[in-house]
Amino acid sequence: MPEFANAMEIFKLLNKSNCKKCNEKTCLAFAGAVYTGKKHISECPDLPKEIIARYADKKGRGVAGVEDAKAIIEEIRKKISGVNLEDAAKKLKAPFKNGKITIKCLGKDFTVDSKGNIYTDIHVNQWICVPVFNYILKASEMPVFDKWIPFRELEGGKRWQHLFGQRFEKSLKNIADRYTIFFEYVVEIFSGKDIKTHYKADISFVLYPLPKVPVLICYWKAETGFASELNIFFDSSVEEMIGIESVYMIGGGLITMFEKLALRHG
Repeated sequence: MPEFANAMEIFKLLNKSNCKKCNEKTCLAFAGAVYTGKKHISECPDLPKEIIARYADKKGRGVAGVEDAKAIIEEIRKKISGVNLEDAAKKLKAPFKNGKITIKCLGKDFTVDSKGNIYTDIHVNQWICVPVFNYILKASEMPVFDKWIPFRELEGGKRWQHLFGQRFEKSLKNIADRYTIFFEYVVEIFSGKDIKTHYKADISFVLYPLPKVPVLICYWKAETGFASELNIFFDSSVEEMIGIESVYMIGGGLITMFEKLALRHG
């Protein structure tokens, strides 16, 4: 059976109306659901019958990857050009100068202009770009809720929980197992906040991929008869701040950076 190459191939077939008739929040979320095998393309009620017939035999093969991320970046970059960045800066209490807004990402400055270009002193991977853009587009003035929940308890998290656990939580646990000393200093590298007793974990800290998007990471070391464990928690406001696709991408961004730093300094 033929397969869709990526989620963006599906997204391009849709009318981008975000009508929610398919029970997904956005057309992009629907494309992701089709690509991951959770939905069939025929479940979009607005797709012409000839389009459905043409792609009826195609199936998805996984979650959005690097090529999808690049395509999504270009799509969302167009939306940035229609935003008043000065107003966005006021709403987010972020610096605005020379037509550019500056957002703190893991303690580092990410400056964005009206064309969606990002200026920063550190390497930018595709997993971080979309959350930064969505933060500018979506985040509100409301405070975070100060309520920690796992990815699976987010409204849109159920569909991707297994993949999130396998790709990100498990991968991060493997880094912590292998480079435990390095892992203990991650909080300092990324200007986070050390929380020594949260959930009675051996190592627990909060990182800030974005100013109003805190992430709590808790790690329990292996003991006799017990395997090590790692869990990632988000503030319950996170979907309203950046959307579930960006929450998933933050997991990818953290793993990419942790792996590189662990190999270099671990």
